[in-house]
Parts: sequence; C-alpha cells; structure tokens
Amino acid sequence: MDLGLTEIQQMLKTSAQEFLSRECPATLVREMEEDERGYPDELWRQMAGLGWAGVPFPEQYGGTGGDFLDLAVLLEEIGRSLAPGPYFSTVILGGLTVLDAGSDAQKADLLSRVTDGSSVMTLAATEASASYEPWGVEATATADGAGYALNGTKLFVPDAHAADVIIVAARTNPDGDPAAGITLFLVPAGTDGLSVSPIRTIGSERQFEVSLNNVRLPGSAVLGAVNGGWPIAERAIQRAVAGHCITMLGGASAVLDMTVDYVKQRTQFGRPVGSFQAVQHHCAQMATDVEGCRGVAYQAAWRLAQGLPAQREVSIAKAWISQAYRRVCATAHQCHGAIGFTKEHDLQLYTRRAKVQEIGYGDANYHKELALANIDSE
Repeated sequence: MDLGLTEIQQMLKTSAQEFLSRECPATLVREMEEDERGYPDELWRQMAGLGWAGVPFPEQYGGTGGDFLDLAVLLEEIGRSLAPGPYFSTVILGGLTVLDAGSDAQKADLLSRVTDGSSVMTLAATEASASYEPWGVEATATADGAGYALNGTKLFVPDAHAADVIIVAARTNPDGDPAAGITLFLVPAGTDGLSVSPIRTIGSERQFEVSLNNVRLPGSAVLGAVNGGWPIAERAIQRAVAGHCITMLGGASAVLDMTVDYVKQRTQFGRPVGSFQAVQHHCAQMATDVEGCRGVAYQAAWRLAQGLPAQREVSIAKAWISQAYRRVCATAHQCHGAIGFTKEHDLQLYTRRAKVQEIGYGDANYHKELALANIDSE
C-alpha cells in the first residue's frame, strides 16, 4: 500500500489549496454561518466548474474517472478550509449511491447533473434512534397502485434544504430480518407531502429534519431493488464515514498549522512562547495525533478506492480521529490561551465543528465495537 500522492493528485491538492485560500477565506466561513442557505451558489458553481464534482464518476457522465483517493485529496482541503457547500452530500452521499445502484436511465439523468453542478443531492438514512443499523429505519413505504406512499421522519439530513433530490431509506417489508425489508427511493424536491426544517447544532452546519407525509412516488423512483436497499445504504454510509474522517483530518491539520504559527509569534517573558519546552511538547503531541489521523484515514480511503473490504479500517479511522481531532483542538486552546476561546479567533470555528464531527456517523465507542467485530470475524 503506497499512500504517497501521484503527480495528478498532488496537482489537484495544490490547485485546491490555491483556489480555497483565495475564494474561501475565514470571513466567508463566518458569513455563511449566519446565512440561511449556508453557502454561496457561486462557490459551488466554481467547484463544479473546476471538475471537482465529477472526480469519482466515469467520463460517460461528465466525470474524470477518478477514484476515492482522488476524492480524498479534495475532501482534506475542504476540511482544512471549512469550505461551505453541498459537495459532501451531493457527491458522496448522493452521486456515488446512484452510481452504485441506479438504473442506466437514473445514472444518465442524475449523474450528468451532479458532475456539472446543476443538481444537489443528499441521503436521508437516520431517524429518531440516530442509529446506522437497519433496525433504525422506521419510515414506511407502502405499495400504492403502481407506486408507493412514504411516511415518516428523517433526521440529520445534510443540505436537505438545497437538495433537488433526496435519497430516502424506507421500510417496505416490516416482517422478518430488518435488513431485508428496506428500499431506497429518489424523492424530488417539492414533492407533495415532503417538508424540511433546520436542526440547529453547535457546528452551525446545515442539517435538517425531513418529514414525509403520504409522499407519493412512482415505481421508477426506486433506487436499486425493492427490499434490497440496505446493502446499498450500508456502502453509502461506509463511504460517508471514510470521507468524514478525511475532512476531520483536514481540520486537524489546519489547527496544528495555526497553533505552530501562533506560538512562534506570540511573545511572553521576552521570548516566543513556542520556545518553552511545555509548549513544544504540546505541539509535538498535536503533530503526532495529526499524522496518526492521516495514516488511518488514507488507509481506509485506499481500501475503498481498491474495492477491498474496508469496514474494519473505516471504523478504526473514525474511532481514532473522533478523539484525536478533539485532542488537537483542546491542546490548541491551551497553546493559544485566552484569545483562542474568543469568537473573533478562527480556532473556535474548528473546535465547534470537531465536536459535531466527533459523533457524526457514529462516535468512537460505536466504531470501536464495529472494528472489534470485524477483527473477530476474520
């Protein structure tokens, strides 16, 4: 396993850094926290114009034919800059799920609009239990003539307010194995009975409650096979966890760089605070955590890119990074002192998001259990 970047990936990384440093400064991040939509349309159009939305998709749909490692390079830079927008929800949660299970007609229709940035997608999987297990899906889809009627409530759906299509997991068979009775549906925005309302979080990211009140869909809205939706959703969630880890790595790297720069410049007792051994130890521990995050995150991304079983590696990455990112932010606050706790400083932008990301897609304890189960099964 070679985790070094290829020449093309390094060019992608460099161009992403240059673009985001120019087009997505911290002032924009702060502004979008207060904005109802949460991201500027122009930034999303520019990302799509650079080909970012098409990175993991075949050329026949307007993509560049890349893999999950290519995608990871972009996600790390998005996490580093805290770039607002529906990139994660559209490409990872939506587009790749359609690529996995969509019919030829669904792929031709939806993926071409994903790659050119004209459509936003997302996935509605979790409900009140906040579980990522099949038994947590309680929303129902009842056969109704040639179609289905969906009822239920989905929670923590990213970018649902901006999505043109929401992929909804619903139960079509209430009997027997919970994993065997789930179907995925493509629900267009504006469908009668579909409503979204914001969920406020400490991270100020855009998550929503999606309510389904007798939402009627034709049979052509089924994504994949009827009662065969859980394996598709499980793969989608696995990719989401791995991508989540990469964005957290980007955030942790930014916090480390920010802290090292600060302790070199801040003087106390006539010398830079970075010259004190205790502060140096803090920075060394942060660097150790960041490099640990990089290793496990890219190992998981590599296995996904190779099409190998990756549940153990993905869960190990999430279990480690959930806690490591939090440690990096906590130590950064120690090094910054009082200024790091003010709203005017950029550090708090990362700390708040780290707290949300720590529990997103399952916390450390949940993924430790999954990793252990996959070790035992080998």
